[in-house]
Amino acid sequence: MTGNPSRAAGGTSWDPAQYLAFADERGRPARDLLARVPLPAPGAIYDLGCGAGNVTALLAGRWPGARIIGVDSAPAMLARARETLPAAEWQEADLAAWRPTMVPDLIFSNAALHWLDDHETLFPRLFKALASGGVLAVQMPRNFAAPSHRLIVEAAGAEPWRDRLAAAIRRYQGDGPVADPAVYDRLLAPEAAAMDIWETEYLHRLTGSDPVLAWLRSTALRPVLGALDPSQQDQFLKDLGERLAAAYPPGADGSVLFPFRRLFIVAIRR
Repeated sequence: MTGNPSRAAGGTSWDPAQYLAFADERGRPARDLLARVPLPAPGAIYDLGCGAGNVTALLAGRWPGARIIGVDSAPAMLARARETLPAAEWQEADLAAWRPTMVPDLIFSNAALHWLDDHETLFPRLFKALASGGVLAVQMPRNFAAPSHRLIVEAAGAEPWRDRLAAAIRRYQGDGPVADPAVYDRLLAPEAAAMDIWETEYLHRLTGSDPVLAWLRSTALRPVLGALDPSQQDQFLKDLGERLAAAYPPGADGSVLFPFRRLFIVAIRR
């Protein structure tokens, strides 16, 4: 969602149009991840959390001879993906329970696996599913200590939302769902021939009305909004929007700078 599974965290349905409003900003980490995958001609590729298929199309463009399967749990996203790339295969599945039906040469996942729990089990399982010499390539947001996400927790913890939204913001409390880079090194090292793990903080220049709120509505706020009825959503968004506007004021040209940190993993299986 280029990658996010829709039902892993509950919440409202994924909206392809809303998500793709920031397609260029969300697509850049996927392109950066793809550039570091060292496979010349993989035969079987899975794109986990394929969303609307825009990143899957990048995989198909680099390896036109590969069998490419996009996996996501959002029917609306998969419908858009089938239109975007009809030559690929598409599977509707919960990524938490997903298993490949053939041995992959590449498991690629852009901005999806942070929606899933138990990375201590998940990452070794995915890595062991690969063929020898296969690659696990993952990008996940690691921005949960940023003002944007702290303000979601703050707003949801205030009255009248505290009781209703306690479960919805669980993933954003503490250090968030993505561990330190060293944790993933430890999890994958026993099966790895080589590994490259790094972080990048992108500085996005956003425009439009309440652009940080618009960004969050298409991703991080889904579980929160899914716990509220429409009238409550409007009230909550007004409160959160005011907090975000104070934390991310527009510059002289009217645009808003929005830093966003992401974790990248490229691991080759022995």
